Amino acid sequence: MTVPVQSLLFADPREAADLAAFLGRLLHYDRAAAVRLQAGGGDALAVFGRPPSFEVLAIRAARLAGPATLDVTVSAGELLESLDPDGASGAGGALPAPVTGPPWTGVLPPRGPWHEEAGLPRPDALRTALDLAVAEFRTRDEALPDDRRTRAERDRIGREIWSRQVGVTGLPLRAVHAAQSLGFLRPAPDFPVSLLSAGGAGGWLRLRTPFGSIALRRDPVGGLGGPGGLTLSVGRG
Repeated sequence: MTVPVQSLLFADPREAADLAAFLGRLLHYDRAAAVRLQAGGGDALAVFGRPPSFEVLAIRAARLAGPATLDVTVSAGELLESLDPDGASGAGGALPAPVTGPPWTGVLPPRGPWHEEAGLPRPDALRTALDLAVAEFRTRDEALPDDRRTRAERDRIGREIWSRQVGVTGLPLRAVHAAQSLGFLRPAPDFPVSLLSAGGAGGWLRLRTPFGSIALRRDPVGGLGGPGGLTLSVGRG
């Protein structure tokens, strides 16, 4: 029997530890981050977050010890504190009180159908593209004269670099940067990564790896939109 949950009990402590690592990375970019938790009656928990530096949605899945029904938005910091993956209760934690979610929590990717897209470079090529982008930003930033080294000018350079498409996929480089910074894109020769789409031209793109997904909306004319501006981020967490 599936019942609503008041606490989280994971299939094993590693699930809690991996989720804690994800929450810690989110909090690195936003100390007041919120996450939306969803479980639809099975043992899979989906955790959605939005690191503001990247203008994307990050999705991390965790296996619960049993079936659960859950849909709630909570503080990422309070959830991280409740998990305590290194303590005696490492396989679980109390569910924090709900919070009023930011606007993004009401606009999540669809459950499906998702279709695989061709043209995504190999993971090693993606990491090389990130290294080159970071190096380019630093070079251009250092070349700015003192009277132009402003936050607005540095953000403009960052927006230009991270908005570039990955090959012919339509995926912006900032989505790959988010995957790397959140621990989803890892160095391994056979690391599987794929690009999926849903909803057509005005729908979603999703970069999927075994450790999580990065999703973002496409606008109706085929571009990739996000609410507000893209804040510069060159961290390699």
